[in-house]
Amino acid sequence: MVERQTLIDEKHDILSHKARRNDIYIISVDPVLTNDVYRRIRGDSRLKGYRIKRPRAQEIDAAVEELREMAQATTRARLLVYDVRRATLPKLRRALRDITGFNRKDFNKLCYTILIGDGPPMLFQNGRGLDVFTIYLGAHRVDYHPAVFFFDPLLHYQPGELEMQAIDDEFIVRGSVPQRLVPYFQNGEETTVAAIRRFFRATGKDEETRKKRSKVLRNLYKKRFTEQFPNREKQLKAWTSFEGLQLATEKLHLYPLFFEDWVDLLMQKAQQNAVVPKSEEAEEPPAPDQD
Repeated sequence: MVERQTLIDEKHDILSHKARRNDIYIISVDPVLTNDVYRRIRGDSRLKGYRIKRPRAQEIDAAVEELREMAQATTRARLLVYDVRRATLPKLRRALRDITGFNRKDFNKLCYTILIGDGPPMLFQNGRGLDVFTIYLGAHRVDYHPAVFFFDPLLHYQPGELEMQAIDDEFIVRGSVPQRLVPYFQNGEETTVAAIRRFFRATGKDEETRKKRSKVLRNLYKKRFTEQFPNREKQLKAWTSFEGLQLATEKLHLYPLFFEDWVDLLMQKAQQNAVVPKSEEAEEPPAPDQD
């Protein structure tokens, strides 16, 4: 009688990827948002030693193909920044599925995700206030296991303002400012999302200027949301803070407020949780900034 043997390798988990580096991947097909995330990270002195990977293509389908090709390489990353706005999800869904699948076992330990999205479609129409985010955030928890979710007002268009597109349609990322925000940013000519991001990012400016512009944006959003959500002062104060707004088991943040701070915190946590020997952590110099 042949003795039955159980083959168990308790030392190697093929679903976990411990040999991670100080890499950050930006998963988006929007060149404007990708560039904003890239330059915010690259412009922060605390984050200088990190490598940032992103699609180089400006054409949407080519960027999607780049992301699909780099999916398995994300197992070397400690941070993934996902663009999960509803308009681009049909294009990104396969890449997001693959990347999430490769990294799922390590999420919130060796690898963290930051989501940037446009929020519920009827955010400003239902009269329920910010609690409407609860179900929305819960769905993203199931799909992407985020450490942090950032709502970006510049991505949120009113129903009818942004036409949804099928996956095979020729896709263009909208570059104009959502109508409800136009009066706040108008300067006598058409203002684009790219110009607004560039101004408030303040790349190359001194620290005082960057802090001042960040404060201006914070106050602007706070004023606008106070009009949209009256009698929610405590919620709005939390929403515009580093800690974020607690909604059931989820937290809501406002992009780009404190974005770099969260990148710094999550990268430090991932490094502390890592079990990779120092000898395997050899760093390459970061790539030079590119527009």
